[in-house]
Amino acid sequence: MPASLTTTFTNRILQGAAASLLVLALAGCSTTKDRMTTGSVPKLTKPVEEMDATELRSATDRLGQAYEKNPRDPVTGVNYANLLRMNGRDTQALAVMQQVAIANPGDRNVLAAYGKAQAAAGQFQQALDTIGRAQTPDRPDWKLISAQGAILDQMGRASDARQRYRDALDIQPNEPSILSNLGMSYVLTGDLRTAETYLRSAASQPTADSRVRQNLALVVGLQGRFPEAEQIARRELSPQQADANVAYLRGMLSQQNSWQKLAAKDKTPQASNSNTN
Repeated sequence: MPASLTTTFTNRILQGAAASLLVLALAGCSTTKDRMTTGSVPKLTKPVEEMDATELRSATDRLGQAYEKNPRDPVTGVNYANLLRMNGRDTQALAVMQQVAIANPGDRNVLAAYGKAQAAAGQFQQALDTIGRAQTPDRPDWKLISAQGAILDQMGRASDARQRYRDALDIQPNEPSILSNLGMSYVLTGDLRTAETYLRSAASQPTADSRVRQNLALVVGLQGRFPEAEQIARRELSPQQADANVAYLRGMLSQQNSWQKLAAKDKTPQASNSNTN
C-alpha cells in the first residue's frame, strides 16, 4: 500500500472495499439453483439480493423453521445459510453449513456454499481448501475460481488473486462480476485508475447488476468526482434504494473532505507507480 494512502480514513475505505469485494464474489458464486427451493422448503418471492431488511428477516425465519425440521437437506441448508449471511449472521451461517457439509460430504454445491460461509466468517485458508475440493479439473467452475480470487485478495495476495480472476475470465469472458472483482482488487492496493477501467467495463455489460454499479460509484467517488458517483449510484434503483446508497457514499467520502485529499494524493507519482502489478 503506498504511503500516500495510509490515513486512518483511507484504511477504513479500503476495508469497506474489501468487504464489498467479498460480498460480490460470494453472491456471484451463488447459482440460480442455490436460490431455488424444492418440496416443502418455503419459496423465495424474489432474489435474495433484491430483498429489503424486512423481507430478509421474514424469509430467514421461514427457512430457519424448515431447516430445523430437516437439517440434513442440502437445498434447505444452503438457502438458509445464504439468507443468514445476507442478514450479517456469518457465524450462524457457518454453523449451519458445517452440519450440512457433514451430512453431504460429496455434494459439490454444499462444499461451495460451505466455502463461502467460511470466507464470510474470516476463515480464509479453510475456505480456499473447501472451495478447492468443490472444484473439478475437467469442468472448472468460473464462479468458484472468482471466489478464490476474492479470498486471496482478503489474504493480501493481490497477484495470486488477479491471476485467478483472469483464469475465470478465460472461461467466462466479459463476466461483469469477475471484472468487478478484478477492479476492486486494484482498489485494495490503491490503484484507483486501473480499478475504474475494469469497473466501467463490468458496468457496461448487459448482465451487470446494481452491486457492480455501486462498486463503480465508490471508485469514482474516491477520486473526488462525487456528482458523477451519485449519478451512477442512483441508476436503475428505486428512490429509496438510491437515497440509501447515496447516503452511504456521502458518509464514506465526505468525512473531513477526505475524498478530496485522496483524489489529490492518488495523482502523485508514488501512488500511480507503486501499484503496477
